Amino acid sequence: MKSIRVLDGGMSRELIRLGAELRQPEWSALALIETPDIVRRVHEEFIEAGADIVTTNSYALVPFHIGEERFRSDGASLVDLAGRLARAAADAETGREILVAGSLPPIFGSYEPERFNPGRVQGYLAVLVENLAPHVDVWLGETLSLIAEGEAVRLAVEGTGKPFWISFTLADDAKALGRDQPRLRSGEPVAEAAAWAAASGAAALLFNCSRPEAMAKAVEVAKRILRENAATIEIGVYANAFEEDEDDGAANETLHGTREDLTAERYSRFACEWAEAGATLIGGCCGIGTQHIHRLASGLK
Repeated sequence: MKSIRVLDGGMSRELIRLGAELRQPEWSALALIETPDIVRRVHEEFIEAGADIVTTNSYALVPFHIGEERFRSDGASLVDLAGRLARAAADAETGREILVAGSLPPIFGSYEPERFNPGRVQGYLAVLVENLAPHVDVWLGETLSLIAEGEAVRLAVEGTGKPFWISFTLADDAKALGRDQPRLRSGEPVAEAAAWAAASGAAALLFNCSRPEAMAKAVEVAKRILRENAATIEIGVYANAFEEDEDDGAANETLHGTREDLTAERYSRFACEWAEAGATLIGGCCGIGTQHIHRLASGLK
């Protein structure tokens, strides 16, 4: 088995656990405005738990959450702050190298591929890229529902000189889990997404913010397609802990319930399955906290 690098987990519930107040529409962006010290502490706790990579708290720094007017007036400074907090936590770790991944979210809303606007996306992504660039080691386009969102991220970061990772979210309802061929939430086959990734110049192809049960099949398909295209890019997984009956809602509409059955031990077993299937970047998304990351880091390393 190849060496595994461990990603961090979900930010929002860890912010709440440490005392930050989150409310819609700002959600996790509110912590940058009101309690940035807690944002840094979450990064530090994920590092203490065993994460090799921390992701900037920039996921909600889009007009969908903070509004168009605030994005124009304060977006750049908030994005810069998100980058500085993650960088400070990473640099404070002297025992090993910690990478900072710059989160580039779906600009027009999670799980909503139909809202993607190719004519407007680069203007928003430019604010994120310009202000995260001084602080990050790698770009992470995450929770992307369609291939066009991945291409938008590729274009946005191509002049930065930094590697980029693309992470797609998968259809994960009961019907989707029963299919032989896994698909993105847009309906596009994972095989097509992997073929795009192989030609894109991406350094890694990941799958995130979907149920753990959906991930292994996607990893297997991606590994096959990448091998067929002679692409040596890494594969990664970071699943969520959302309750099954809430899968159809947008990911950031409200605080979704989380599964009581998805203990740290059980999540670690899923992580081992993904590693055996070929994933080398493994962590957690919404509802996966420091205890989960500590357990899977111990098991994988």
